[in-house]
Amino acid sequence: MKTVPDQDQRYIEAAQAHGAALQRLARAMEANPERRRDLLQEMHVALWQSLAKFDGRCSLKTWVYRVGHNVASTHVGREIRRNRGLVGEEAIAPVASPDNPASDYEREDALERLNAWIRALKPADRQVMTLYLEELDALSIAEITGFTPGAVMTRISRLKARLAQDFREKADV
Repeated sequence: MKTVPDQDQRYIEAAQAHGAALQRLARAMEANPERRRDLLQEMHVALWQSLAKFDGRCSLKTWVYRVGHNVASTHVGREIRRNRGLVGEEAIAPVASPDNPASDYEREDALERLNAWIRALKPADRQVMTLYLEELDALSIAEITGFTPGAVMTRISRLKARLAQDFREKADV
């Protein structure tokens, strides 16, 4: 692969600015710690390679998210074909009440339940929900995923309702 003169510098800037977001994406997409590390490494390699073609028509942030999500989507498809299964509903438990401050352990547990719920979604919904949790707006999510902004807003609304319902049902059990 041919490199461009500032490709390494662009990668360093992108990894410093958005590396944590790539880690959160990997965590949301992959439960197994070993495969999660592999996925994150694949994301960084793909990001570095892609920066040779980065022409600035979108923001660097959008580019990083697009590359990360493309790699994650490929990974998820590969894992689905390999495992032919999804995370069961038993992996999801109620989230701690915001009125009662949770300990670090409880917050970590709640985050893992949320990630398990996200991993059980269809790949397109995973992408949208993960980007939404990264606090991107509908227009940015649409640019990354290829959906229209209206479709993104509809998906987010439906996913939030489903999340609330799934966690409420689990709390009632």
